[in-house]
Amino acid sequence: MSKSATLSRFAFLFVLSALFFQYSTAQTGGLTNLSKAIARFDALSSGKIGVGIYHIESGQELYYNENEPFPMASTFKVAIAVQLLKKVDAKSLRLDSLIAIQPTDLHPGSGTLSYLLDDPGVSLSVRNLLELMLLISDNSATDMCLRLAGGPTVVTKMLQNNGIPGQRIDRSTLKLIADFVGITLPENRMVSIQEFDELEKKTSAEAQKKAGEVFAKDQRDVSTPRAMTQLLLKIWKGQLLQPASNSLLLDIMYRCQTGDARIKGMLPPDTRVAHKTGTIGATTNDVGIIELPDQAGNVIVSIFVKDATKEIPEREKIIAQVARSVYDYFLFFSPKK
Repeated sequence: MSKSATLSRFAFLFVLSALFFQYSTAQTGGLTNLSKAIARFDALSSGKIGVGIYHIESGQELYYNENEPFPMASTFKVAIAVQLLKKVDAKSLRLDSLIAIQPTDLHPGSGTLSYLLDDPGVSLSVRNLLELMLLISDNSATDMCLRLAGGPTVVTKMLQNNGIPGQRIDRSTLKLIADFVGITLPENRMVSIQEFDELEKKTSAEAQKKAGEVFAKDQRDVSTPRAMTQLLLKIWKGQLLQPASNSLLLDIMYRCQTGDARIKGMLPPDTRVAHKTGTIGATTNDVGIIELPDQAGNVIVSIFVKDATKEIPEREKIIAQVARSVYDYFLFFSPKK
C-alpha cells in the first residue's frame, strides 16, 4: 500500500471514529461515557489502571481510581526534574556545571550512559544529565540528578509543600531496581554496575520472584492519578518554576523519545505530547500533556497500569486506547468555557 493510500485510510478511520465517539458521547452523557470507556479498558488490562484527566482550558476533569497508589517507575523523574530546576532557579546549581561521572555512578536499567561512558575522566553538564533522564529515561543520569536535587526526601518535601501529597519519592533507581530483583546493596558505599551484575547473578530465580511480589505491594515511590495530574497541571501553569526553567522542562518532555506506542500510540501523526514513561515489572505508565488541534486546547493524561499479567505491548495498547478516547472527547464533543 502506498504512503498516500495509507494516510487516506487513516484519515477515513479517524473521521469515522470521531463521529462515532461524538454520537455515543452525546447519547450517554459526556464525561460519564468517557468514564465508562475507561472502565472497559480496565477490565481488558489484566491488572488495574489508574487515570487522571484534566482539560486545561475548560477545567473539566475526570479520574479513575484517583486516590489509588500506583508504582511510578520512571515517571517519578518528572518530580526529580522539578526539584533540580528549583535549585537552578535558586542559583545554588548551574545548568552548565560539569559533573564528573564515577564508575559507581553507572547503574543498570534504561538509558545508555552505562554502556557508552565506562572509561574514567568523563564529565557531563547538569543540563546534559537532565535531558538524558527525561529524553531516554537514563537511570544513571537520573540518580545523578536526584543526588544534585538533594535526594528523595527533599523531592518529596517539595511535592508536599506544593500541595501534592499523593506522590512520594523514596529511593534512587539503583535501590529501586535492587529491591525489585531481590538484591541487598551495601549500606555504606556505592556499587559499580559490574558489582551489581554479580550480585544479581547470585540471586536465585525464586528469590527474585518473591522480591517482585513484595515490590508490587510496596507503598514507596508511588503516585495517585490525581497527584500526578496535579503535578503536570502546576508545571503547565508555571506554578513551580521560573519561566525559563519551566519552558526548558516542557521542551524536553515534548522531545521524549520513549513510549511511542503509549499515549501517542493511536493519536494522529505529529500530535505534540509532552510526556514521561515508566516501566518496571507488572507496571507500565505514561503521563503527559496532549496538544489538541483546532484550538481545542491541551489535556493532561496520567495513565498507570499495575499488576498486569499481559505483556508490555498489550499494556501499551490499553494506554493508547485510553489516550485516544480522551483525545476524541475533548476534540469533538467537550463544551468549551
